[in-house]
Amino acid sequence: MSPIRPDAKAVLERYARARQRRATWEAHWQECYDFALPQRGSSRLGSPGEKKTERLFDATAPDAVDQLAASLMAQLTPPWSTWFGFTAGPDADDAMRSVLAPDLERMSRIAQAHFDRSNFIVELHQCYLDLVTAGTACLMFEEAGPGAESAFRFSAVPISQVVLEEGASGRLDATYRRSQLTPAHVLHRFPNASGAERLARMMQERPDSTIAVVEAVIPDGREFDYLAVTDSAAAPDGEVMVLAEGRFLSSPFINFRWSKAPGETYGRSPVMKALPDIKTANKVVELVLKNASIAVTGIWQVDDDGVINPANIKLAPGTIIPKAVGSAGLKPLEAPGRFDVSELVLDQVRARIRRAMLVDQLGQVDGPRMTATEVLERAAEMARLLGATYGRLQSELLAPLVFRARMILARRGEIPDLPLDHRIVSLEHRSPQARHQAQQGVQNTILWLDTVRALGPEAMLAVDQAAAARWLAQALGVPGELVRDFAGGDIDAGP
Repeated sequence: MSPIRPDAKAVLERYARARQRRATWEAHWQECYDFALPQRGSSRLGSPGEKKTERLFDATAPDAVDQLAASLMAQLTPPWSTWFGFTAGPDADDAMRSVLAPDLERMSRIAQAHFDRSNFIVELHQCYLDLVTAGTACLMFEEAGPGAESAFRFSAVPISQVVLEEGASGRLDATYRRSQLTPAHVLHRFPNASGAERLARMMQERPDSTIAVVEAVIPDGREFDYLAVTDSAAAPDGEVMVLAEGRFLSSPFINFRWSKAPGETYGRSPVMKALPDIKTANKVVELVLKNASIAVTGIWQVDDDGVINPANIKLAPGTIIPKAVGSAGLKPLEAPGRFDVSELVLDQVRARIRRAMLVDQLGQVDGPRMTATEVLERAAEMARLLGATYGRLQSELLAPLVFRARMILARRGEIPDLPLDHRIVSLEHRSPQARHQAQQGVQNTILWLDTVRALGPEAMLAVDQAAAARWLAQALGVPGELVRDFAGGDIDAGP
């Protein structure tokens, strides 16, 4: 046919090799999900609605995972809040900044509105749960169809479907996703598939059957090749069916990690670090429950005198148990020891789990009321502990998100096609975490201004008050339309 088929088979072979390298992670991921997030789909596909908590006796880890994921959401991408913006880059002079400022503010508002109207928050929260549990998460960022409320459509891809390869740049550039789709779903998602007639017959003959589909996004220079094919290993005849192909300027799969060990492709999570304590707490609670059941029902002994039949004895209120004359009857068996040490061990283990998952960084809710200074200091400590992780997420998650959003909106003509080259136009992070990082610079600048003002009017001549006001406005995230242009006026140098 066309030269696509050999390429498709080569992609499947490359996917098989990458999946084989991923196999060593699957048992580790499964254990993390079993003990920390049993409700979420893990590396082993399960049936919808099945029970997933049979092995779970302690809920400290699942609660900590939920709280850390919510903290990431609030600190990096708070719902219905401005967490990014476009600003003039370092190569833009003052005149260019004045010209670009209105357009950049408008671009920021339009892009933020599309994020707010889409399913971004719902799907990203699922990715944060995967990130905290497995250390690696994948968010699929697609363009919505015409007439949709938002131009963006997001899907949280389970880690069980994702196979990744790290590129020379250190990013997870090559992405493979294997999913099971019905023929109707395949036709809806890939209407121009080469085997559309065959899929239509399958939909009529076996509507409930599933087809293994592999989507591959492979970097080629600064662009990405996209190919969607059926998995030949899962097909009865071993045939590869090309469903779609294309080329993207940015990858629709956004992969990000919590932390990365040298020489490893996939990330490591805080749950992996706390897994020994999580398993210990789970086992201690299990033993406590078994000991409690023994304490409630007891262990009994009886003489085999030919009268008492142990199989017919039921320990219930008001029960009369016959016994032979002169025999001891039914006697309780004393336990060899007590299990009081379990509470001490459990409290210590739970505290270590919550500390490893960065829970209770602002103190206990029932503790004494803290001062504003203590809250700021604890927030600074939180920022210090998560500084490296937030930096990685800004690089691997937030920047690719905004870059792809700008490309989609510019291609649709909703915003000006200004390149996000970080020279003329730059990305500005406006999340609460980024604001906290900028607070130190703001405090130092205000302290310097107060000190100079105390030296007298002559010292204030050294201060460019207009530039200082613009810098403070940018550092504090003040909208550009609220900052007046001082270029044409005189500045009062008085205190």
